Amino acid sequence: MHSLMRKVILTTAGNPSVTRLVSRYGLRLGARRFVAGERWEQAVGQVQALNERGILATLDYLGESVTDRTQALAARDTYLDLLDRIQASEVKANVSLKLTQMGLDLSTEFCLENVAAVVRRARERGNFVRIDMEDSARTDRTIEVFRALRADFDNVGLVLQAYLYRSERDLRALADLHPNLRLCKGAYLEPRQVAFPRKADVDDNFRKLIALSLELGNKTAVATHDEKIIAWTEGYVREKGIPPDLYEFQMLFGIRSQLQRELAEKGHTVRVYVPFGEQWYPYFTRRLAERPANVLFLLANFWRS
Repeated sequence: MHSLMRKVILTTAGNPSVTRLVSRYGLRLGARRFVAGERWEQAVGQVQALNERGILATLDYLGESVTDRTQALAARDTYLDLLDRIQASEVKANVSLKLTQMGLDLSTEFCLENVAAVVRRARERGNFVRIDMEDSARTDRTIEVFRALRADFDNVGLVLQAYLYRSERDLRALADLHPNLRLCKGAYLEPRQVAFPRKADVDDNFRKLIALSLELGNKTAVATHDEKIIAWTEGYVREKGIPPDLYEFQMLFGIRSQLQRELAEKGHTVRVYVPFGEQWYPYFTRRLAERPANVLFLLANFWRS
């Protein structure tokens, strides 16, 4: 039932009428639970509140699937400015970005130039850039860009998704770089030819990837709200004596806030993914698809309005 609901939501999300409706009313009706706002001033306030609770952040200026060079360059410049603002505000945050926002679908070389400029600025500011992973059709090019960046920079990390069959192979292939990795389950609609269709299999692969990444000595961010996966990770790092600076837990803004605080209070490093910007609709759609309860939350706000 969950898989069917997820497929329906992600498919319906492409409908122009649905897009217009949610884009017009979504933030007011409940999307603001998952999106920190449309402007920096709103996002930085949320990051400051997290920092006060001992929680770090990664800021994501939302946008993806750019098909215009001007838009990609504008996104690059926004991230350059964002890194300056982070430094000036002294918040404890790094940044995450999507390669399609930086022009990956236009040209791999063009995208690499844009991301390199962002990573270079981050290095100058003593900061870090995480490259988000998108759908499986772009995995090879995303890894290609990451490898090219690592030739010149060590302040850039990558994401691998546990629902893809290929992720263990990719993790092993990246071992020579000792990459900083975020491991997550995955949020895109993928065919069973490339992704595990059963949640139990995704969870098993997730645990396998966490153990393998830490065994290889990679700095590993475990990005999940699944308490069973979190408890398993806590037990694993304790049993193996994994240093605290080699792993962290990551969660999404607006989801399981109490669990975030509990983990931070236990001494774990916790980082929250804080998205903001006007192009919030695709991100919000994936959050709805992850849990049917999120759809009920939105509808409840709609009927109360």
